[in-house]
Amino acid sequence: GDPLIMVFEYMKHGDLNKFLRAHGPDAVLMAEGNLLAELTQSQMLHIAQQIASGMVYLASQHFVHRDLATRNCLVGENLLVKIGDFGMSRDVYSTDYYRVGGHTMLPIRWMPPESIMYRKFTTESDVWSLGVVLWEIFTYGKQPWYQLSNNEVIECITQGRVLQRPRTCPKEVYDLMLGCWQREP
Repeated sequence: GDPLIMVFEYMKHGDLNKFLRAHGPDAVLMAEGNLLAELTQSQMLHIAQQIASGMVYLASQHFVHRDLATRNCLVGENLLVKIGDFGMSRDVYSTDYYRVGGHTMLPIRWMPPESIMYRKFTTESDVWSLGVVLWEIFTYGKQPWYQLSNNEVIECITQGRVLQRPRTCPKEVYDLMLGCWQREP
């Protein structure tokens, strides 16, 4: 048969993780001869709101994403952000995935305890991941639990520990993150 072809909308700024890193306080990247401006809190909230709205839509369609992370969001003109799920990103971001007990590679740093322990993915596990995405946004694309090994991350999450409030994050947004990480959503 004929080869299958997928067509994606062109998103000028690429994946959100790279975009956040390029617009953080440590970035010294040049774009068309200009220093990239650090994202404002208002812009971060705009990005977060679009992702949350997209996830509400997916949930309304009874769709469970299972791999929501900034690496799976794309940024277009005027800070337009769209959610995707790009299997190809697994190579570029191989350190974001971890093989648990010989099973498939899993993005454990974005997963709730029940998904790590029982491979159970639900709308609620997507809500947990949304909280981690908010954390990524307010840390300019840092890897969640970056200071820990994968086994230490599993231990922390299953013991009920959560990511600390990012320095640039308003208390109200961190409260939202904590709500996403409730054991009983």
